[in-house]
Amino acid sequence: PRPGGDSKGRSLQWEAGLWRLGCVPWRLGKLKKKKEKEDNRREEEEEEQGEGEADSGGGGGCRTFPPSGPPPPPPIYHEKQRRELCALHALNNVFQDGAAFSRETLQDIFQRLSPNTLVTPHKKSMLGNGNYDVNVIMAALQTRGFEAVWWDKRRNVDTISLPNVTGLILNVPSHLRWGPLLLPLKRQHWVCVREVGSVYYNLDSKLRSPHRIGTPEELRKFLRLQLRGKNCELLLVVPEEVEVRQTWRTDRC
Repeated sequence: PRPGGDSKGRSLQWEAGLWRLGCVPWRLGKLKKKKEKEDNRREEEEEEQGEGEADSGGGGGCRTFPPSGPPPPPPIYHEKQRRELCALHALNNVFQDGAAFSRETLQDIFQRLSPNTLVTPHKKSMLGNGNYDVNVIMAALQTRGFEAVWWDKRRNVDTISLPNVTGLILNVPSHLRWGPLLLPLKRQHWVCVREVGSVYYNLDSKLRSPHRIGTPEELRKFLRLQLRGKNCELLLVVPEEVEVRQTWRTDRC
């Protein structure tokens, strides 16, 4: 037999098998080239699609990924103590807006409530230095369509309908300071407590930064502790319609 005869015979058998299947070698070559073109086209389309997704992310051609971890907490407006303007700070902290009220606004309200007053327990209010009482706070809230509801300490704080309450203002005894010195004297002080980003904070203007109280249940514990004090009072800041309908309480008749 001739050299290579076996391999030639196998090749002929292979070609004969292809003929029986309806295929010819040149057609197989075409099919192979067509498949390679389709594969190349598919890869190009996938690459273009990936670039389009990266461009839509605004990353200058770079893919962007969702941020990891919890979202940052919302900003908290915390007005700090100046002179004896704690009522002003408490009101602005309730509304989370430093422009909600000004010293001039509260002074105008005070003068309107006491136009002929020459001697008052709050003498400094005559000079516009602050130390405003609850009447000024209530009148100021009414100019924005809100009411201050006095909370009876004999009631259970569990009956406060917190979702209907915009903020809380506490009136508590506080030590007086002379510069950096803490004096052995106390005077009543207005303190704001309110919810920011589903968390309750103590926004006392004498604090360096907001103090986190926590959940509604933790807020109620905080209020119980504060209201045990002899000279502590609580005001609920609510919209007018809430006060009219008494929906600031859960045990209304």
